[in-house]
Amino acid sequence: MMSPWTLPKTAVFGGKSYDLHTDFREILDIFRYFSDPDLPDCFKWQIALALFYEQKIPVRQEQAAMEYLTLFLSGGRQAQTDGGAKLLDWEQDAPLIIADVNKVSGLEIRAAPYIHWWTFLSWFHAIGEGRLSTVMAIREKLLRGEKLESWEKRFYGENRRIVDLPKAYTRQEREEQARLLQLLNRSSAERSDAQ
Repeated sequence: MMSPWTLPKTAVFGGKSYDLHTDFREILDIFRYFSDPDLPDCFKWQIALALFYEQKIPVRQEQAAMEYLTLFLSGGRQAQTDGGAKLLDWEQDAPLIIADVNKVSGLEIRAAPYIHWWTFLSWFHAIGEGRLSTVMAIREKLLRGEKLESWEKRFYGENRRIVDLPKAYTRQEREEQARLLQLLNRSSAERSDAQ
């Protein structure tokens, strides 16, 4: 059981204690691997376990290690898996997140030698009105098909590259898209030559 009043740096399961990598940058690396569409889930988990735990996890303890990691990532609370659409991308939204977390924390988080993930999460959850909340609200309205206010339309028109989250395609999907584009270009060129 994780206490919200402490910052865990070790995990105990299977009768053994495991040291954890808990700096927010290390956790964001884990999220980066989890969002890689080219990696099979089993590899994502193997990478995540290797990045999070200082010691190698025995195979018989991997399930407990994954459960602990999942709980840790969500700040010690059961993660809500509503299957909803993605509204935040840690990589794409990094400049917005950094600016708002810096404002909440009163320090430049990138310059800090260490910030526990839960401390970072607390600051993140304390973000109020600002650019990040505006972007996420517009994303949510767009996903739900709701009408944007006139100022939101203006903001979206001026900041489309910030608001829109591109779909992450696997390497195979990207190769197929390139092949189809090549066929289309060849077909266009052939039609031009025929005229």
